[in-house]
Amino acid sequence: LDLTRLYPGPFCTMMLADMGADVIKVESPGEGDYFRKMGPMEGEDSHYFRLLNRNKKSITLNLKDPKGIEIFLRLAADADVVVEGFRPGVVDSLGIGYDQVRRINEKIIYCSITGYGQDGPLRDRAGHDLNYIALSGILDITGQAGGPPVIPGVQIGDVGGGTQMALSAILAALFARERGRGGTYIDVAMLDGLVSWLPISMAEVFAGNEIKRGEAELNGGLACYSVYKTADGGYMALGALEKKFWLSFCAAVGRNDLRDVQYQQDQAGLKKELAGIFGQKNRRQWEEIFAGVDACCEPVLSLPEVKEHPQVKAREMVTGKSLNFPVRFKDGASVQSGPAPAIGEHTEEVLLTAGLTDEDILKLRQEGVLGSRGC
Repeated sequence: LDLTRLYPGPFCTMMLADMGADVIKVESPGEGDYFRKMGPMEGEDSHYFRLLNRNKKSITLNLKDPKGIEIFLRLAADADVVVEGFRPGVVDSLGIGYDQVRRINEKIIYCSITGYGQDGPLRDRAGHDLNYIALSGILDITGQAGGPPVIPGVQIGDVGGGTQMALSAILAALFARERGRGGTYIDVAMLDGLVSWLPISMAEVFAGNEIKRGEAELNGGLACYSVYKTADGGYMALGALEKKFWLSFCAAVGRNDLRDVQYQQDQAGLKKELAGIFGQKNRRQWEEIFAGVDACCEPVLSLPEVKEHPQVKAREMVTGKSLNFPVRFKDGASVQSGPAPAIGEHTEEVLLTAGLTDEDILKLRQEGVLGSRGC
């Protein structure tokens, strides 16, 4: 049962659906998931919503109506997992929180995804991805030396701190339940997830070292691990950390005189030298030079270029206007592939399966518990 909307929760439940879970998306009548009307549209459908909600069923249910709560609990009695993304305490006040569901289904795995978790001084505070990466310290170490913090191009708090942490925990809980441990409650905080992503940077802090934006080894401080502008305004990403890759790089650019200065103290001077080298040719020329060279040097692609890249195509990560499931299973395991649902598309199907009759459903629509058909 999927009570989430917008980004982190729907992405998590979509990945569960991709792997074969029967996901029932519970939406409020009329409006539904906010993402249905946000971002670029194609007709009545949002591409945001399509890319985060494939393979799901959608029902509309008014959870502010006691009869809506009754129906939800009826569905929860037979569910394996509930995922919700409201602020702390909201599901409890509605009467559909973990304790209420557990009373009718002891095996339930109930996952809450929030910005700051179910306790702590910020539990009730509103936030978005930018706020979470700010408080985690990730924003402070992202950007060039001497410049301001730079907002990452993807919502790593939502996806890394929320989606992936919830997905991993749910799958672990399902496995544990199969081994006889019963159900459980999962408290996922996006800030917690982001802080857990900092072992390399925090190791420096624990050692008493200062981490400066754009000056640490892996965030711009090393010349052999940096981004360089090409003659045509493109960029190449050099990640030649190991000696063997650095030697391959030096040979490819015809600068064997640089073989022994990879980790010299004057990294700024070496970066300036490399910037001059990359500035002599356009990006396409550098791509051709490094095509057969193991030097960990790749072009910085635009998103339209990513869509057409031979490796992305070979792995079938993009099909038409859809991004596909990123993991391959062998030995007969398959991944689901279906469209995102229309709002309330499966209300009748799901409720009939739950034991309601056509007459029950018609009456509930008339009472506003389900909303009108198709909204």
